[in-house]
Amino acid sequence: MSDKEKVIQLLDKVPDYKIGYVLAYVQGITADEEADDKICDILLQDYLNDKDPDKHDTITIEEFAKQEGLTL
Repeated sequence: MSDKEKVIQLLDKVPDYKIGYVLAYVQGITADEEADDKICDILLQDYLNDKDPDKHDTITIEEFAKQEGLTL
């Protein structure tokens, strides 16, 4: 039995409420790399063109955790 056939067989055992996770994963691994690069370029340009003067402000992971009420 091929790997593809094994995957198809296993899909029959996946509960309906988990199929969305499988679908998202398969879509992710079959996504077009060029399309991903275009999206990243758009996001970068949006960030670079953002006029917000605070966009470069940073905090440590510890500060963020405290702000969110989390313990590291």
